[in-house]
Amino acid sequence: MAPRLPRNSRVSPVTAGWEIEKSNRDRFNQLAAHVGMSGGALFDLMVENIELDHTGRPTWLPADPNAEDGVLPIDAA
Repeated sequence: MAPRLPRNSRVSPVTAGWEIEKSNRDRFNQLAAHVGMSGGALFDLMVENIELDHTGRPTWLPADPNAEDGVLPIDAA
């Protein structure tokens, strides 16, 4: 059984109601168990530490094919 967070340690817990591929859920839980965490604890830590680009998109996400043509990705000075 995967390690769990201490009881009542979450401030506002919810159950994620997304439908995902079973194989991806199983792999995520295996990754979590490998580092000694529960799937929920690893998810929380991952979201809290995800690296975003200047537009707020995860850096590993492929470019947005619907981005406005002609808009340069330059930060305001």
